[in-house]
Amino acid sequence: MVIDPVDLKILKILKRDGLATNRQIAYELNLTTTPVHERIKRLRRDGLIKRYTIELDPKKLKKDLMVFVKVSLKEHSQEYLKRFEEDVQSIPEIVECFCISGESDFLLKVIVSDMDEYKHFILNKLAALPNIGEAQSNFVITEAKMSSVLGE
Repeated sequence: MVIDPVDLKILKILKRDGLATNRQIAYELNLTTTPVHERIKRLRRDGLIKRYTIELDPKKLKKDLMVFVKVSLKEHSQEYLKRFEEDVQSIPEIVECFCISGESDFLLKVIVSDMDEYKHFILNKLAALPNIGEAQSNFVITEAKMSSVLGE
């Protein structure tokens, strides 16, 4: 699988606007629509484009509090790690979950409306999961950069 500069430009345009048409992309890159269509089809087939999504504005949804939570588990067998990963799938406040190295086992990205909702999340959802040893919260003050495009 070879990714050339044109592929990277297409990916950048689609990241900026996932609804961009082949015609719009072709115009921006000074190409015709057929090669753009074929390239996008190949990028999807090769797995570089995994899916198309929308980016919601949390503030407009009254979700003003973002928290990164470092979670340490009591037990660390493969079964317990997998179980935790499965359990967090059903908690909508957790929008991202990473298994990490270091002092903690997982890093959670949690988005809630306010401190009251976060308290409810901690006490009634996260603490209710089996095998939770410790959770350390880090509250986001400012989002300085956010991008899912590699190389930006």
